[in-house]
Amino acid sequence: MTIIDILLGFTVMMGLLLIGLPVAVVMVALGVAGGMILYGPVLLGSMGPVLWGVSNESVLTAIPLFILLGELLLRSGMADRMYGALSLWLGRLPGGLLHTNIGSCALFAATSGSSVATAATVGTVALPALGERGYRPDRSLGSLAAGGTLGILIPPSVNLLVYGSLASVSVGQLFVAGVIPGLLLTALFMVFVTGESLWLRRRGLSDAARPEAEVPLEAKLRGLLHLIPAATVFAIVMGSIYLGIATPTESAALAVIVALLFVWREGRLSFAFLDTCFRQTAKTTGMILLIICAAFTLNVTLALGGITGTVSAWVAGLGLTPVALLFALMVFYLILGMFMDVLSMQVLTIPVVVPIVTAAGIDPVWFGIFVVLMSELGMITPPVGMNLYVVQGVRSDGGPFSDVVKGAIPYAVLMLAFTALLIFWPGLALWLPRSLY
Repeated sequence: MTIIDILLGFTVMMGLLLIGLPVAVVMVALGVAGGMILYGPVLLGSMGPVLWGVSNESVLTAIPLFILLGELLLRSGMADRMYGALSLWLGRLPGGLLHTNIGSCALFAATSGSSVATAATVGTVALPALGERGYRPDRSLGSLAAGGTLGILIPPSVNLLVYGSLASVSVGQLFVAGVIPGLLLTALFMVFVTGESLWLRRRGLSDAARPEAEVPLEAKLRGLLHLIPAATVFAIVMGSIYLGIATPTESAALAVIVALLFVWREGRLSFAFLDTCFRQTAKTTGMILLIICAAFTLNVTLALGGITGTVSAWVAGLGLTPVALLFALMVFYLILGMFMDVLSMQVLTIPVVVPIVTAAGIDPVWFGIFVVLMSELGMITPPVGMNLYVVQGVRSDGGPFSDVVKGAIPYAVLMLAFTALLIFWPGLALWLPRSLY
């Protein structure tokens, strides 16, 4: 199969996705059709064992557990109290509650692992308070949309789980590798908020119509109690993985048990509460696993057709250095993220791209962080930036969608700059996993 044939197939796939066909349907259709063309009906016999093997992969068991963990914390009301506690400490900084938006997103991301859930939850809690204090809509919405993207980088992350499964990379190492980049990106967002606020003040413009009032230290310290559930869950997940006493799946199960104890202590544990959490977890898990199984169906055709080898040889023939290859992939993922959701981007590209970057001498653990960063960027780039629509959907003032896009653009630029920094300084992601493993 030539590179022209591969590009034609990719174009057909993108066309089918753009007209609105579900990504799982497109991948299965192309996988089966391509296999039938190349090898005839005999290929169908190879797909059954592959799908059975994928369905029984132990690492994928962690996906519903982490989704359930996020649902428990989301629906128990802990996120509301967590936002209030952080606002006591961050509200007086230049930028005020915008820092609280980003800090709350980072903390909730450390327990939910989902960008959409993070943006929706924190946005629902934060927007009324931001509106009352007169914050500019574009700055408020942009900080929430961008802060929500931290949910797929700061571990535990469902998308890192998916990458580990597709690329056959240790999920534990991926989780560890995501800690420092996640914290640094959070700090970078907060530095930007501070700088923008100081710049506005110098021009005589105000961040907020009503600055936050000073809060006694005693009240701040009491507020820290509301951060205990999220901090405990994060410590259990990452601590058990760091210490080597639990796999990601086992750590997720431990975290769910602890979260149930916190829900019970809050007096929210009931059959109706659990029914809602379990139903939503089942819906989300079913969607993710359906797409993963469809991706492996397509991968059978890609592998047997030698498509990965053809693409690798073509890329090698271009004579790109590893750095040039990564910048080319940055452009590729930037464009792809404008039209596809995160999971679709991952399952369609990882099986083909990972062998190429590995052959170029790029660490697959580091590349997992790179892919997740670029996937984050796709969450806030129109026209299909999921977080943009989520944040717009939870606002109640009926303002224009352009407010969200305008507010998110500076954060997208920051994420591109941070990804470039990661390319030139890979130790930011690799130092911690290499030290621990």
